[in-house]
Amino acid sequence: MADTSDFRNGMTFIWKDDLWEIVDFLHVKPGKGGAFVRTTLKNVKDGHEVEETFRAGAKVDEVRVERREHQYLYEDDYGLHFMDQESYEQFSMPPEQVEGREFLKEGGDVDIVFRADTEEPLRTEVPQKVDLEVTETTPGVKGDTAQGGDKPATLESGATIDVPLFINEGDVVRLNTETEEYETRVSAASTV
Repeated sequence: MADTSDFRNGMTFIWKDDLWEIVDFLHVKPGKGGAFVRTTLKNVKDGHEVEETFRAGAKVDEVRVERREHQYLYEDDYGLHFMDQESYEQFSMPPEQVEGREFLKEGGDVDIVFRADTEEPLRTEVPQKVDLEVTETTPGVKGDTAQGGDKPATLESGATIDVPLFINEGDVVRLNTETEEYETRVSAASTV
């Protein structure tokens, strides 16, 4: 059992028969009345966030979670399949538990968060920066870059992002998965 004085960002606990992670919290001690803690909680299973207030000293059941690196294998009707990098065990997760799946490519690394006591996979965490090949975009025309600007591009994972006009099909680009924005061109397509 933990109480509100133990709250910290990333802490996971059981509340209202569900698993929640603390995204943000603030201890408040008003001049009149009892102290309380304002929190932003994220549901571990489906990802939706709620704001909740706890009285100071309220007790919650803390749950220990572990992050382990896995390799993304493929997606089919049963879900997304992953392999543990150390034991080579494979398992699948439903798509709604896989955050950032539009940036996963087969063979790519991803961290999976497990509930330590039951070994149940809870969610995935994709790397903050990933390199993906541009599979479809309009060709850049000489002189287009004078004014700057962006154009849509489809990546090998199926995601669509805005890229600068000089990016062509076959280029490998680095993007930030948190902001879902282009960062830089890693390599240009070969024109052989």
